[in-house]
Amino acid sequence: MAKMGRPRAFDRDEAIQQAMHLFWEYGYESTSLALLKERIGGGITAPSFYAAFGSKEKLFQEVVERYTTTYGQVNLSLWDQHLPPRDAIELALRRSAKMQTEKTHPKGCFIVIAANTCSPEHQHVQSLLAEQRALTRAGFEQCIQRAVDSGELVAQTKVEAFAAVFNGFLQGITVLARDGLSHQVLHDAITEIMRNWEEHTTR
Repeated sequence: MAKMGRPRAFDRDEAIQQAMHLFWEYGYESTSLALLKERIGGGITAPSFYAAFGSKEKLFQEVVERYTTTYGQVNLSLWDQHLPPRDAIELALRRSAKMQTEKTHPKGCFIVIAANTCSPEHQHVQSLLAEQRALTRAGFEQCIQRAVDSGELVAQTKVEAFAAVFNGFLQGITVLARDGLSHQVLHDAITEIMRNWEEHTTR
């Protein structure tokens, strides 16, 4: 009887990066196990996949963590207490627009795209990404609340609603980037949307 060959070794770290690009391009549900096995590590077997990652869902959780600690750091300015609130918001938008239009990875925001078409049976995946989006939304709200508390924005500013203006624009960048709008157009659009800030200032 012929001996079975040993599973081909692969770079796990690189495989997570490759999986991230697949989920980023196609979303969670459309990225099949067959596609993952074919495209990561130069092609791996099912036993190798399960031994390395446990399941598609567990791999996805690792991918989300990888994204938020790398590409997702573009929004980090929202929590920087040393930056003026307006600057923190504008910097987050500009960094995100640049990242979302780069050619080294799929266009748009992974957190917005990955669960865009998930069915109810994958609600856990939706919830995981919704938590990440909620964190970003909270970052915008924190900036605006700081500006209200300091007197930069008028006291009548509806913090949650005003934050939704910028957060909604941020999520919309994904669609615009996927549709092919250039970084320059998005850069100019951010200049326009930041004019909303001046309309709420006390000076």
